[in-house]
Amino acid sequence: GSVSASGKPKMIGLRADMDALPMTELNTFAHASQHPGKMHACGHDGHTATLLAAAKAMSADRAFAGTVVFIFQPAEEGGGGAKSMIDDGLFERFPCDAVFAIHNWPGLRVGEFGLNPGAMMASSNEFEIIVKGKGAHAAMPHLGVDPVLVASHLIQAFQSLVSRETKPIDATVISVTQINAGEATNVIPDHCVMKGTVRTFSTGALDTIEAGMQRICDQLAPAFNAHADFEFVRNYPPTINHPNEAMFAADVAAEIVGESMVQRHVEPTMGAEDFAYMLLEKPGAYVFLGNGDSSGLHRASGHGLGPCTLHNPSYDFNDDLIPIGAAFWQLLVKRFCEQTTKK
Repeated sequence: GSVSASGKPKMIGLRADMDALPMTELNTFAHASQHPGKMHACGHDGHTATLLAAAKAMSADRAFAGTVVFIFQPAEEGGGGAKSMIDDGLFERFPCDAVFAIHNWPGLRVGEFGLNPGAMMASSNEFEIIVKGKGAHAAMPHLGVDPVLVASHLIQAFQSLVSRETKPIDATVISVTQINAGEATNVIPDHCVMKGTVRTFSTGALDTIEAGMQRICDQLAPAFNAHADFEFVRNYPPTINHPNEAMFAADVAAEIVGESMVQRHVEPTMGAEDFAYMLLEKPGAYVFLGNGDSSGLHRASGHGLGPCTLHNPSYDFNDDLIPIGAAFWQLLVKRFCEQTTKK
């Protein structure tokens, strides 16, 4: 029964990310970072330790009828390491039938699993707009074209794409996070640079937003006698679980921690994750494993959001997750290899 559609024994990929973040750790415990400006503020060291624990146990007992591929992936934090591994032939060398990943997650109870049969994380995209006007003395605005005023109209107009052009049930975010213009208080500058990010859970919504921003730049700026150059970069695609694999993983999780500790329709997040690339290549699921909250844990006050919240200088991976995650990995492999192929 433990064969893939091709009749070969099943092959399952388990992925852990490894990279740290360019942040200075403010924790003072013994296992704090030894490298200023580098810290494990997202728990990837814990993910790697969990997968290594599972690998050690599975190598010892071999209680599964198939092949396990342990994928230790670099450069998740903006480097697109998953895409690089795929481009390097990961799935040609190891033709997995499905691939899974765990990420620790704040807000869920310690050991609670969170999944979705669809979107888990958003796409990550960035834009840069250069509004070109005409410089003038600020006391004589009629002699110039004010790019700062044009930029303010563009910002307002972009939000109409969220409220009026994408479906209300398609969550989207447009955030202009940088505006840089001018050098003097009494001079209207000749240009203004705007930068920001766009997040969506679907490629369709992303297409709508990108095309809409381009249209607004092309048509609204000339209404003010200005010009807007629009550049849009798509970084990570949305992380979208395959429904069968997500519910299969949820069933396995329930065997480990009980159904009451499994959220099968957890709220997705607007953060992004390059495991998205692996889910575009193979069926699979991205799984949240609760890191708890900050109550009762060590923490120096006054910096960041506490040890469970990702990407802050007080972050600490909860080591209680390691045996839970490792047990989940072992049982997931066993159950996956036991599955009979659906006709």
